[in-house]
Amino acid sequence: MPKIIVLGAGRVGRVIARDLHEDPDLEVTVADVRETTLTELGERYGFATRVVDLADPARVREVVAAFDLAVGALPGSLGLQTMEAVIEAATPYVDISFMPEDPRPLADRARDQGIVVLYDIGVAPGMSNVLLARGVREVAGARFARYVVGGLPVVRRLPWEYEAPFSPIDVVEEYTRPARFVSGGEPRVRPALSDPERFDFGELGTLEGFLTDGLRSMLDTIDCPHIEEKTLRYPGHADRIRVLRDTGFFDDREITVGGHSVNVRDFTFALLDPAWFQHEGSEEFTVMRVEVEGGTADQPQRAVWDLLDRGDPERGETSMARTTGFPAAICARHILDSTTPLSPGVHPPESLAQNDAYVDRLLAALAHRGVHYHKADG
Repeated sequence: MPKIIVLGAGRVGRVIARDLHEDPDLEVTVADVRETTLTELGERYGFATRVVDLADPARVREVVAAFDLAVGALPGSLGLQTMEAVIEAATPYVDISFMPEDPRPLADRARDQGIVVLYDIGVAPGMSNVLLARGVREVAGARFARYVVGGLPVVRRLPWEYEAPFSPIDVVEEYTRPARFVSGGEPRVRPALSDPERFDFGELGTLEGFLTDGLRSMLDTIDCPHIEEKTLRYPGHADRIRVLRDTGFFDDREITVGGHSVNVRDFTFALLDPAWFQHEGSEEFTVMRVEVEGGTADQPQRAVWDLLDRGDPERGETSMARTTGFPAAICARHILDSTTPLSPGVHPPESLAQNDAYVDRLLAALAHRGVHYHKADG
């Protein structure tokens, strides 16, 4: 029986582990440094657990070597070192950590070990990459490609009208890291939160999108003269964030207050953490639109995929955890049974789009779990 280890017992890691554990042909173990969390999960769901300091690459390498595949659901700050450790252990790997570094330079090491490594395979990045790449292939003369995405609470509470489905540190990173995109066939960079635009999502009403730096590998793997990502929030949220950012609340520097040295970012995070905390049972949703335009003036072509997913309160799963975790769990199975179009190496999600039948299979598996990407052509 194949053995899989999930590294990280956070919200997304739990969804991945539960999904895999429901397959009677797999043996699943969850590793985390938090013993109390693991005890609770093991008692509730029945999968095996293991207390491991996942910040220690040597321990990661030692532990994953005994498994047929590993899935990484760790903070981005641990992403690259964990991937390196897993590759050294010659264990196939699926990762959702959203690491700041580009892991593709590790491809030769993975090929030498004969293993497949698939990274960023969540919702965005992840399915955004798969569908955008497929759209560019389908639409003749594709000239415009983008996706807009956001995870939001149903109830809008001032002043932020936002709850963080993951660490506020990672959210603020989206708001401060310069946004890379492609325009006129050339790479461009603008400050995050630039180019605000309103989008109508029917039952959700109007949301506001702004440039963020989420394209990552697609900046050089997708052949289209305009490619961009925008993050969605309720209108007005970005204005408040700009005030904080431009005033210096996100600066990583020390200031003196009342004779005491204080790190500005640490102070800000200490305030935002409780203000943005997503409480258990909070109603929320994940929304995404992927759109590609092309064709000719006489015969324009357009491919659009829309996602609206809501949390599953009965299973205690947030929509962001579901839409992020399910693609990783599905692809982990497919790597185990060698049915992905991937060869040994390190691959971003858009690599999956080289095979239309595989993308259809992936979308069907997501729909079976209640995550539906609705396609419209025009």
